[in-house]
Amino acid sequence: MNLYAEARDGALVVRLEEERLDAAVAIRFKDQMREIASQPAPRVILDLSCVLFLDSSGLGAIVSVMKSLTPGRKLELAGLTPNVEKVFRLTRMDSVFTIHTDTGAAGLRTKGMRDAG
Repeated sequence: MNLYAEARDGALVVRLEEERLDAAVAIRFKDQMREIASQPAPRVILDLSCVLFLDSSGLGAIVSVMKSLTPGRKLELAGLTPNVEKVFRLTRMDSVFTIHTDTGAAGLRTKGMRDAG
C-alpha cells in the first residue's frame, strides 16, 4: 500500500499511489489511513489522483475513515479521476464529501510528499 502524507498549510494531505482501491486493498487502506489520520490537523485531504478504479469496498473504506475522525475534523477528497468521480456521483457520496479538483483547489500549495508507510 503506497500512502504518502505530509502536513501542509494546516492540513494533513495523504496521497494514495495505487491504481485500484478495491476489496483486495480496502482493509489495509482503512487501517493505514486511520493510523496516519491520528496526526493532529483539522483537515485531512485524501488525494486520489492515482486511483483509476474504486469499488464498493474501497468506497466503504473511505467512508469508514471519515467516520473515524474526531469531531470537528473533516475528510476532504482531491483529484478524483473520471471513473472514481462517477462512483461518488452515482452513490451520491459527492454530497457527503467536499471534493476538490486537486490539492491546489483545496487551498494548498504544491510540494513534494513524504512516505507515510
